[in-house]
Amino acid sequence: MIIEFTLSNFLSYKNEVTFSMLGSASEEHKDNYVMFGEKKILKTAAIYGANASGKSNLFKILTNIIMMIRRSNIMNSDTKLPIIPFKLDKKSAKSPSEFEIKFITNGIRYVYGFKADENQIFEEYLYYYPNGKESLIFDRKNNGYSFKREDESFLKPIASKTPSNRFFIASATYWNYERAKDAFNFFENIFNTMSDLSKLQDDSFVKYYNDKSGKLKEFALQYLAKADLNIVGFEVNRILVPRELLNLPDFMKNDVPDQIEMYGARFKHKNSDEYLDFEEESMGTKILFDFIPYLMNAVNNESILMIDELDRSLHPYLIELIIKIFNDKEINKSNAQLLFNTHDTNLLNLNSLRKDQIWFTEKDNDTGISNLYSLGDFAIKNTENIERGYLLGRYGAIPFINNDISLWKEE
Repeated sequence: MIIEFTLSNFLSYKNEVTFSMLGSASEEHKDNYVMFGEKKILKTAAIYGANASGKSNLFKILTNIIMMIRRSNIMNSDTKLPIIPFKLDKKSAKSPSEFEIKFITNGIRYVYGFKADENQIFEEYLYYYPNGKESLIFDRKNNGYSFKREDESFLKPIASKTPSNRFFIASATYWNYERAKDAFNFFENIFNTMSDLSKLQDDSFVKYYNDKSGKLKEFALQYLAKADLNIVGFEVNRILVPRELLNLPDFMKNDVPDQIEMYGARFKHKNSDEYLDFEEESMGTKILFDFIPYLMNAVNNESILMIDELDRSLHPYLIELIIKIFNDKEINKSNAQLLFNTHDTNLLNLNSLRKDQIWFTEKDNDTGISNLYSLGDFAIKNTENIERGYLLGRYGAIPFINNDISLWKEE
């Protein structure tokens, strides 16, 4: 589980900002958090803000970090890192970016961070708390490393072979250093970002087709019933299409196998014996169907999902249903987390989310600097109309238009 992450000098985030999944002292919505010691760790969080305010940049930064770490061991020593500093300030443009994340995996708390530019990693560190006390795994500063005394003889040769653009957490894990494995696995398998749910179709169809146990189909039918889509059955089929039927350009034919696997789905609706083709369903139904395998994997395997624009082509009711799945302790037994950005103000009623689960991004029009803050930073009453306050600009994070038209009339 993510506890919090901090970043600075990445894309539109010049100054240091911290996103936290730590819950406040409030006892509201007890199913929305899990206790870790004396700390509340939230299961879901929503991020609001105007277009180009930094919402998507936050997801781009985290996606780049995940992919950098995952691919680190296969990078050449001269490969550029996909790190983009804040470019609207001369000093920042020439300075390294910084990132730190605090997280829990396999019941142990970790802190991992680095400072880097596109050419090299200047600092990198990993600490953990196996007995509640901070313990060093490694600390890297330029060409110098610090390790546990008992690990030095094993790790020093690995450090000497690690290029300046390669993350040591990846190198150490590759060479079977046990203390780094769980932390690396957090980035490799647990922490995932999705930029567009509409692009999940091909992979999701394969998952449905290979569902030999029937568990995915059972989960999907239960979820589709809760979504009230009137679907009581479905089937996913595979066909093998000969290469010559695809009308490919000559230069591509040698790179394509003789037969191409293609998948399709059909749905059976209540009170009908006929099946409707996948393409006959609404966009929202199709995207939800494609997302279900990833939803099931998340709630069964302690995963963390970050989804950019969750509300794209999905009805607000379906978004609220997805949130409820993650907050439901009977379904989400592994304490998976969901972080998403959205424009859907229907969630700003505190019926599904706590104040500390709602975040805002706002960009300064003069400097181009994005800021990140929580609704929990504001002193507001539970009876306050949060949606209305947001649209009136009380919490910032919305575009201000220079005219006399208001979406809500202040009383």
